[in-house]
Amino acid sequence: MSTSRRVERAIVIAYLALFFVYMFLPLAYMMAVAFNDTRIPTLNPWRGFTLKWFGVMWDDTRMRSSVWKSVVIAFWVVALSVPLGLAGALLMTRLQVAGKPFIYAVLVSPVLTPGIIIGLSTLIFWDTTFNIGGRWPLSVLGQSSFISAYCMLLFMARLQRFDPTLEEAALDLGATPLRVFWTITLPYMRPAILSAIALSFFQSFENYNTTVFTIGNDLTFTMFIVGKVRKGVQPDTNALAFVLVTLTVAGGIVYELVRRREARRTEARMRAATRLEDAIAIAPTVSADVAVP
Repeated sequence: MSTSRRVERAIVIAYLALFFVYMFLPLAYMMAVAFNDTRIPTLNPWRGFTLKWFGVMWDDTRMRSSVWKSVVIAFWVVALSVPLGLAGALLMTRLQVAGKPFIYAVLVSPVLTPGIIIGLSTLIFWDTTFNIGGRWPLSVLGQSSFISAYCMLLFMARLQRFDPTLEEAALDLGATPLRVFWTITLPYMRPAILSAIALSFFQSFENYNTTVFTIGNDLTFTMFIVGKVRKGVQPDTNALAFVLVTLTVAGGIVYELVRRREARRTEARMRAATRLEDAIAIAPTVSADVAVP
């Protein structure tokens, strides 16, 4: 390896090391504070190892209620955003009209709109039109309006690598459009669907700007954290952060394992379908050669 290549590699490694230190050192410090036996959130001075702040965190009933409310909202956001995003992606990849760029811009526009604007407009529309005040169902509608656009972009990226002749072959063989979608399109989209579910859930769980205008008297986890931090950072807040980071990392690992397994299954199905098509294409030629005296 030449000197220039070694220098370039060293610079890249140093940059990556500094980047990860910059990103994760504050997070690691905050997590370590949760084990210090002092009410002041710091590691200096170290008063001894303790787990009592996790007990204080668990005894907070408002915290448990807010986490459950955020999980419920995220569940319904996933249930709305994933089907809407998939429908939009299928429409945009198969629609051939003159106004397609305009339709695409309209569908993607919620991603570029500030969350405060989405939350305020959602509240005004549903309150003045249907007399629905701020509650957690309204937060579901507000969050789904832009999270579904993220899902659509994920699905469109996946559909760009899809071979439409597979669907055409199934239709030619007599399969119904619903059967084609269920047996060909949906299995191919499964990795993207898993990604969209994870994205939708976490986007909803951590959302604040849209939720604060639509939640009304309900309390979500992000609003609970903001209200708690306003009174000063407490060690039980750091304990809660430790639990969340641990669960997030564990969930990310599980998701990646499932995604890779689904990707391998999808590739295996695609290879099997290709081999079947090749066998069907070769069969008439073989039959004709055999028939020759």
